[in-house]
Amino acid sequence: QVQVVESGGGLVQAGGSLRLSCAASGRTFSSYAMGWFRQAPGKEREFVTAISASGRNTYYADSVKDRFTISRENAKNTLYLQMNSLKPEDTAVYYCNARILTVTMRIDDYWGQGTQVTVSS
Repeated sequence: QVQVVESGGGLVQAGGSLRLSCAASGRTFSSYAMGWFRQAPGKEREFVTAISASGRNTYYADSVKDRFTISRENAKNTLYLQMNSLKPEDTAVYYCNARILTVTMRIDDYWGQGTQVTVSS
């Protein structure tokens, strides 16, 4: 079991920046990949970015590439999302995800409660 708790959302003007944090507990933080997803009103949850367990590999949706940066601090059991040059279309609830591959090759996903990000034009 993994517990994840997001923080850092809020209201920002277009062009501004925000940093989200996700605190994880329950298993060795450096042993699993993590990511951020978001869900805008009336839309499905979508992938934003992910990072490998070691932090060496990162992946981004095209819509956020070159604007968002994912990072993790394994010593603090914390995942970050630095969001720059924010646009109104970035408005959504942002969810932290922990993805664990079990020894039986099952994928277990753990989600936080989400944090609201609102970008005004």
